Amino acid sequence: MAEKQAKRRSPTMSPARIAQAVELMAQEYGPFEVERRLPPADEMVFTILSQHTSDINSGRAYNRLMERFGTLEAVAQGDVAAIEEAIAPGGLAKVKAPRIKEVLGKVLELNGGSLDLSFLREMPLTEAKAWLRQLPGIGPKSTGIVLNFSLGMPAMAIDTHIFRVCQRLRVIDARTNADKAHDVMEAKVPPDEVFNFHVAFINHGRRVCKAQRPLCEVCVVGEMCPSRKKMMAKPSATEDEAKKARAARTTQRGPGPMPHIPPPASSE
Repeated sequence: MAEKQAKRRSPTMSPARIAQAVELMAQEYGPFEVERRLPPADEMVFTILSQHTSDINSGRAYNRLMERFGTLEAVAQGDVAAIEEAIAPGGLAKVKAPRIKEVLGKVLELNGGSLDLSFLREMPLTEAKAWLRQLPGIGPKSTGIVLNFSLGMPAMAIDTHIFRVCQRLRVIDARTNADKAHDVMEAKVPPDEVFNFHVAFINHGRRVCKAQRPLCEVCVVGEMCPSRKKMMAKPSATEDEAKKARAARTTQRGPGPMPHIPPPASSE
Protein backbone atom coordinates (compact mmCIF):
# COMPACT_ATOMS: atom_id res chain seq x y z
CA MET A 1 0.00 0.00 0.00
CA ALA A 2 2.79 2.42 0.91
CA GLU A 3 4.53 1.73 -2.42
CA LYS A 4 1.31 2.43 -4.35
CA GLN A 5 0.82 5.68 -2.46
CA ALA A 6 4.41 6.71 -3.18
CA LYS A 7 3.88 6.04 -6.89
CA ARG A 8 0.71 8.14 -6.93
CA ARG A 9 2.46 11.12 -5.34
CA SER A 10 3.63 13.61 -7.93
CA PRO A 11 7.21 14.82 -7.57
CA THR A 12 7.70 18.30 -6.21
CA MET A 13 9.30 21.06 -8.25
CA SER A 14 13.07 20.81 -8.55
CA PRO A 15 15.39 23.60 -7.38
CA ALA A 16 16.19 24.40 -11.01
CA ARG A 17 12.51 24.82 -11.87
CA ILE A 18 11.97 26.92 -8.74
CA ALA A 19 14.78 29.20 -9.89
CA GLN A 20 13.13 29.44 -13.31
CA ALA A 21 9.80 30.36 -11.70
CA VAL A 22 11.46 33.06 -9.58
CA GLU A 23 13.18 34.46 -12.67
CA LEU A 24 9.88 34.66 -14.60
CA MET A 25 8.15 36.33 -11.66
CA ALA A 26 11.05 38.75 -11.22
CA GLN A 27 10.73 39.76 -14.87
CA GLU A 28 7.02 40.36 -14.29
CA TYR A 29 7.07 42.07 -10.88
CA GLY A 30 10.67 43.12 -10.31
CA PRO A 31 13.22 44.44 -9.82
CA PHE A 32 13.24 43.54 -6.14
CA GLU A 33 15.28 46.02 -4.18
CA VAL A 34 15.22 46.80 -0.48
CA GLU A 35 15.40 50.56 -0.22
CA ARG A 36 14.82 50.76 3.50
CA ARG A 37 15.49 48.23 6.22
CA LEU A 38 14.17 48.45 9.75
CA PRO A 39 16.30 47.48 12.73
CA PRO A 40 15.44 43.92 13.77
CA ALA A 41 13.41 44.83 16.88
CA ASP A 42 11.42 47.34 14.82
CA GLU A 43 10.86 44.73 12.12
CA MET A 44 9.57 42.35 14.76
CA VAL A 45 7.08 44.94 16.05
CA PHE A 46 6.02 45.79 12.49
CA THR A 47 5.49 42.09 11.80
CA ILE A 48 3.13 41.85 14.77
CA LEU A 49 1.26 44.93 13.52
CA SER A 50 0.96 43.45 10.02
CA GLN A 51 -0.94 40.38 11.17
CA HIS A 52 -4.49 40.19 9.80
CA THR A 53 -4.42 43.61 8.16
CA SER A 54 -3.18 45.36 5.03
CA ASP A 55 0.30 46.76 4.45
CA ILE A 56 -1.19 50.26 4.39
CA ASN A 57 -2.89 49.89 7.76
CA SER A 58 0.09 48.22 9.44
CA GLY A 59 2.35 50.97 8.09
CA ARG A 60 0.10 53.63 9.55
CA ALA A 61 0.00 51.82 12.88
CA TYR A 62 3.80 51.52 13.03
CA ASN A 63 4.35 55.17 12.12
CA ARG A 64 1.79 56.32 14.70
CA LEU A 65 3.42 54.14 17.34
CA MET A 66 6.82 55.69 16.70
CA GLU A 67 5.39 59.21 16.54
CA ARG A 68 3.70 58.65 19.90
CA PHE A 69 6.62 57.00 21.74
CA GLY A 70 9.74 57.93 19.76
CA THR A 71 11.66 54.73 20.55
CA LEU A 72 10.89 51.09 21.14
CA GLU A 73 12.46 51.43 24.58
CA ALA A 74 9.70 53.89 25.39
CA VAL A 75 7.12 51.50 23.96
CA ALA A 76 8.45 48.73 26.19
CA GLN A 77 7.97 50.96 29.24
CA GLY A 78 4.70 52.42 28.01
CA ASP A 79 1.15 51.84 29.11
CA VAL A 80 -0.71 49.16 27.16
CA ALA A 81 -3.70 51.49 26.69
CA ALA A 82 -1.46 54.14 25.12
CA ILE A 83 0.11 51.55 22.80
CA GLU A 84 -3.36 50.34 21.88
CA GLU A 85 -4.49 53.86 21.00
CA ALA A 86 -1.41 54.48 18.85
CA ILE A 87 -1.74 51.30 16.80
CA ALA A 88 -5.52 51.45 16.37
CA PRO A 89 -5.35 51.93 12.55
CA GLY A 90 -3.78 48.48 12.22
CA GLY A 91 -6.74 46.63 13.71
CA LEU A 92 -6.84 44.12 16.58
CA ALA A 93 -5.15 46.71 18.78
CA LYS A 94 -6.40 45.10 22.00
CA VAL A 95 -4.57 41.91 21.03
CA LYS A 96 -1.47 43.41 19.47
CA ALA A 97 -0.69 46.07 22.10
CA PRO A 98 -0.04 43.69 25.02
CA ARG A 99 1.76 41.31 22.66
CA ILE A 100 4.15 44.07 21.55
CA LYS A 101 4.84 45.13 25.13
CA GLU A 102 5.40 41.51 26.19
CA VAL A 103 7.81 40.64 23.38
CA LEU A 104 9.85 43.82 23.87
CA GLY A 105 10.03 43.12 27.59
CA LYS A 106 11.30 39.60 26.90
CA VAL A 107 13.98 40.91 24.55
CA LEU A 108 15.16 43.32 27.24
CA GLU A 109 15.23 40.48 29.76
CA LEU A 110 17.19 38.11 27.54
CA ASN A 111 19.50 40.70 26.00
CA GLY A 112 20.90 42.52 29.00
CA GLY A 113 18.45 45.40 28.88
CA SER A 114 19.03 46.14 25.17
CA LEU A 115 16.67 45.98 22.19
CA ASP A 116 19.58 45.85 19.76
CA LEU A 117 19.29 42.48 18.00
CA SER A 118 22.02 43.07 15.43
CA PHE A 119 24.13 40.39 17.16
CA LEU A 120 21.88 37.79 15.52
CA ARG A 121 23.62 38.49 12.21
CA GLU A 122 26.82 36.99 13.59
CA MET A 123 25.16 33.75 14.65
CA PRO A 124 24.62 30.63 12.54
CA LEU A 125 21.18 30.76 10.96
CA THR A 126 19.78 27.89 13.04
CA GLU A 127 20.93 29.56 16.28
CA ALA A 128 19.56 32.96 15.26
CA LYS A 129 16.19 31.38 14.46
CA ALA A 130 16.16 29.53 17.78
CA TRP A 131 16.92 32.74 19.67
CA LEU A 132 13.97 34.55 18.13
CA ARG A 133 11.64 31.57 18.45
CA GLN A 134 11.96 31.68 22.25
CA LEU A 135 10.17 35.04 22.24
CA PRO A 136 6.41 34.99 22.96
CA GLY A 137 4.31 34.89 19.79
CA ILE A 138 7.28 34.78 17.40
CA GLY A 139 6.87 31.80 15.09
CA PRO A 140 8.68 30.61 11.96
CA LYS A 141 7.21 33.28 9.66
CA SER A 142 7.96 36.23 11.95
CA THR A 143 11.44 34.86 12.60
CA GLY A 144 12.11 34.58 8.88
CA ILE A 145 10.91 38.11 8.20
CA VAL A 146 13.12 39.63 10.90
CA LEU A 147 16.22 37.73 9.85
CA ASN A 148 15.72 38.16 6.11
CA PHE A 149 14.31 41.66 5.73
CA SER A 150 16.15 43.33 8.59
CA LEU A 151 19.45 41.48 8.80
CA GLY A 152 19.78 40.10 5.26
CA MET A 153 20.09 36.49 6.45
CA PRO A 154 18.80 33.63 4.24
CA ALA A 155 15.84 32.75 6.45
CA MET A 156 12.64 31.69 4.72
CA ALA A 157 9.34 33.35 5.67
CA ILE A 158 6.25 31.52 4.40
CA ASP A 159 3.03 33.52 4.62
CA THR A 160 -0.39 32.48 3.31
CA HIS A 161 0.28 33.84 -0.19
CA ILE A 162 3.64 32.11 -0.57
CA PHE A 163 2.28 28.87 0.90
CA ARG A 164 -0.64 28.87 -1.56
CA VAL A 165 1.64 29.45 -4.56
CA CYS A 166 4.02 26.74 -3.34
CA GLN A 167 1.15 24.28 -3.09
CA ARG A 168 -0.30 25.08 -6.50
CA LEU A 169 3.09 24.95 -8.22
CA ARG A 170 3.83 21.78 -6.25
CA VAL A 171 7.01 23.28 -4.85
CA ILE A 172 6.03 21.41 -1.68
CA ASP A 173 3.91 18.30 -1.34
CA ALA A 174 0.43 18.18 0.11
CA ARG A 175 1.66 16.80 3.43
CA THR A 176 3.88 19.79 4.17
CA ASN A 177 2.24 22.37 6.41
CA ALA A 178 3.19 26.03 6.55
CA ASP A 179 5.56 25.64 9.52
CA LYS A 180 7.44 22.73 7.96
CA ALA A 181 7.57 24.55 4.63
CA HIS A 182 10.13 26.99 6.06
CA ASP A 183 12.77 24.30 6.47
CA VAL A 184 11.81 22.54 3.23
CA MET A 185 12.18 25.73 1.21
CA GLU A 186 15.43 26.78 2.85
CA ALA A 187 16.85 23.46 1.63
CA LYS A 188 15.54 24.02 -1.91
CA VAL A 189 16.42 27.68 -2.47
CA PRO A 190 20.05 28.88 -2.51
CA PRO A 191 20.80 31.30 0.36
CA ASP A 192 21.47 34.23 -1.98
CA GLU A 193 18.07 33.73 -3.65
CA VAL A 194 15.87 33.48 -0.55
CA PHE A 195 14.97 37.18 -0.60
CA ASN A 196 14.09 37.14 -4.31
CA PHE A 197 12.06 33.95 -3.84
CA HIS A 198 10.05 35.53 -1.02
CA VAL A 199 9.27 38.78 -2.82
CA ALA A 200 8.54 37.03 -6.14
CA PHE A 201 6.14 34.48 -4.66
CA ILE A 202 4.35 36.94 -2.37
CA ASN A 203 3.78 39.32 -5.29
CA HIS A 204 2.51 36.48 -7.44
CA GLY A 205 0.16 35.28 -4.72
CA ARG A 206 -1.23 38.75 -4.06
CA ARG A 207 -1.58 39.89 -7.65
CA VAL A 208 -2.33 36.77 -9.74
CA CYS A 209 -2.48 33.46 -7.86
CA LYS A 210 -5.24 34.64 -5.56
CA ALA A 211 -7.01 32.38 -3.10
CA GLN A 212 -10.56 32.55 -4.46
CA ARG A 213 -10.30 33.79 -8.04
CA PRO A 214 -6.83 33.10 -9.44
CA LEU A 215 -6.05 34.86 -12.70
CA CYS A 216 -4.70 31.76 -14.45
CA GLU A 217 -5.20 33.37 -17.87
CA VAL A 218 -2.43 35.88 -17.22
CA CYS A 219 -0.16 33.72 -15.05
CA VAL A 220 3.48 34.12 -15.99
CA VAL A 221 4.32 30.64 -14.69
CA GLY A 222 1.17 28.98 -15.98
CA GLU A 223 3.03 26.69 -18.37
CA MET A 224 4.87 25.05 -15.50
CA CYS A 225 1.92 24.94 -13.09
CA PRO A 226 0.57 21.42 -12.49
CA SER A 227 -2.57 22.89 -10.90
CA ARG A 228 -3.51 25.17 -13.79
CA LYS A 229 -5.86 22.78 -15.57
CA LYS A 230 -7.65 21.92 -12.34
CA MET A 231 -7.87 25.56 -11.23
CA MET A 232 -9.22 26.72 -14.59
CA ALA A 233 -11.88 23.99 -14.51
CA LYS A 234 -13.27 25.51 -11.33
CA PRO A 235 -15.28 28.72 -11.11
CA SER A 236 -12.42 31.15 -10.76
CA ALA A 237 -12.41 34.58 -12.30
CA THR A 238 -15.52 35.45 -14.27
CA GLU A 239 -15.17 36.05 -17.99
CA ASP A 240 -15.52 39.77 -17.42
CA GLU A 241 -12.82 39.67 -14.76
CA ALA A 242 -10.60 37.61 -17.04
CA LYS A 243 -11.00 40.15 -19.85
CA LYS A 244 -10.09 42.96 -17.49
CA ALA A 245 -7.08 40.99 -16.27
CA ARG A 246 -5.84 40.42 -19.81
CA ALA A 247 -6.40 44.05 -20.76
CA ALA A 248 -4.67 45.28 -17.63
CA ARG A 249 -1.75 42.89 -17.64
CA THR A 250 0.69 45.71 -18.20
CA THR A 251 -0.43 47.17 -14.88
CA GLN A 252 0.49 43.89 -13.18
CA ARG A 253 4.07 44.27 -14.32
CA GLY A 254 6.67 46.10 -12.36
CA PRO A 255 7.36 46.30 -8.64
CA GLY A 256 4.59 46.74 -6.12
CA PRO A 257 5.04 47.90 -2.53
CA MET A 258 7.89 46.04 -0.85
CA PRO A 259 6.41 43.71 1.78
CA HIS A 260 7.39 43.96 5.46
CA ILE A 261 8.66 47.52 5.14
CA PRO A 262 6.41 50.41 6.30
CA PRO A 263 6.22 53.52 4.16
CA PRO A 264 7.99 56.63 5.49
CA ALA A 265 5.71 58.58 7.83
CA SER A 266 5.92 61.61 5.53
CA SER A 267 4.19 59.64 2.74
CA GLU A 268 0.93 59.25 4.65
